[in-house]
Amino acid sequence: MVKRFLILSGVVLVFLTQTVMGTINSNGDELKSYVLEKVEARKNQMIEVSDAIWDYAEIALLEYKSSKLLVDIAEQEGFEVERGVADLETAFVAVYGSGRPIIGILAEYDALPGLSKDGPGHGCGHNLFGAGSLGAALVLKDLIQEGKLTGTLKFYGCPAEEDVGGKLYMAREGLFDDLDACLAWHPSYETTVDVTGTQAIDDLYIEFFGNASHAAFDPWQGRSALDALEMATFGINLLREHVKPSVRMHYVVLSGGSVPNVVPEYSKLWLWIRDSNRKGVKSVLSRIENIVSGSALATETTSKIENRGSYHEMLVNMTGSQVMQKNLEWIGPIEYTPEEVEFAKKLQKETKVAAKGMVSDIKEFQDPNEEPEGGSTDVAEVSWITPTLHISTTCAPFEIPWHSGAVVKSSKHSVGYKGMLLAAKVLATTAVDLFKDPKILAEMKKEFDNSRGGYVYTSGIPKDKKPPIRKK
Repeated sequence: MVKRFLILSGVVLVFLTQTVMGTINSNGDELKSYVLEKVEARKNQMIEVSDAIWDYAEIALLEYKSSKLLVDIAEQEGFEVERGVADLETAFVAVYGSGRPIIGILAEYDALPGLSKDGPGHGCGHNLFGAGSLGAALVLKDLIQEGKLTGTLKFYGCPAEEDVGGKLYMAREGLFDDLDACLAWHPSYETTVDVTGTQAIDDLYIEFFGNASHAAFDPWQGRSALDALEMATFGINLLREHVKPSVRMHYVVLSGGSVPNVVPEYSKLWLWIRDSNRKGVKSVLSRIENIVSGSALATETTSKIENRGSYHEMLVNMTGSQVMQKNLEWIGPIEYTPEEVEFAKKLQKETKVAAKGMVSDIKEFQDPNEEPEGGSTDVAEVSWITPTLHISTTCAPFEIPWHSGAVVKSSKHSVGYKGMLLAAKVLATTAVDLFKDPKILAEMKKEFDNSRGGYVYTSGIPKDKKPPIRKK
């Protein structure tokens, strides 16, 4: 496995920084100021789209209304649209312009189950994500239409980030292969250009098959699939002592029997394994496989492991990230009203974290992290195919629990809208740099090739595996 990041020497990094920043400054701010005006003009549209997706609150692979809303707007604005790409009904690619460079912008729009009183909710802010990316894409489309930019823009509708990993299937089908660069963002409780990386992950279903019998009358006739599952989870929990601190293993039991007086003939475990890179995940996976087969052997059952998706870690592009940082600092941090600060503090008190309000200060540019904090994303798949830049913006109160009802509330509030608007501005201004200056793209590509060290992207899912189908 190649190293995730190219760690540049001090001399090279200084030279690269001067080269890239000098190029940006030479472009001037006039066009970018125009971009900010265009984003502001689209603000109400973005809020309406975000609120609609928030109301739909559709979970992974069921984002029919959310996807249709985004793709219909893109089509009305003149994009050429292909729907249902990569065998994913709620995925799409919308294209505008022609020739090179080809720049991509990613959008997500899936909700999480069980985060509102009515069921699913946007506890990760993907309603903001989809609408903000759309806003940036529409502004860039306008610039191409007006002759201020030349090249091709690709706006990607990416479903199921929270569960199945729609980009895994889209990447496997080569939908990102022709890009010169790709841009993405994500809601957060702080504002930063993301260069610290994400973890690799394997998403596993583990099943055991035994024999049913009466649990009181003739239990000796049965072979308990639940016993096998419990033995496997016991082994997994013992394994925690013997893995690196960067490893994360978490699971839920999907099936363990129906009634107590029947020896369960079937059980199912859903397990995620994470580590700093894909090599580390595969090392842990080999030990999990031994635990599973041993549990089956000990209980005289049989077992099956289905790898639902194997995600890469994020391959950070420092060259392009510096361009994004420069634009973020030029635009400046978000400002909040007293009412918004009070809203934030109320949510913080409800979730029992320090009532610090909103924290929108722009974080200083960081160095790559060899051991990224917990968390994975299928955006990482794209980062191994083309140079990919990513920013997080403040869309919720500082340090409230993520994937929670508090984030659901923030995602349909002015604090969320302001973060979405900032993200759209950063994506659009950074894309302007990439469209206008081939030197930046060339430096990004050079770093990208060096970072991969000859590695060619390989999908973590088999060629013949179809995306799961969920009922509407």
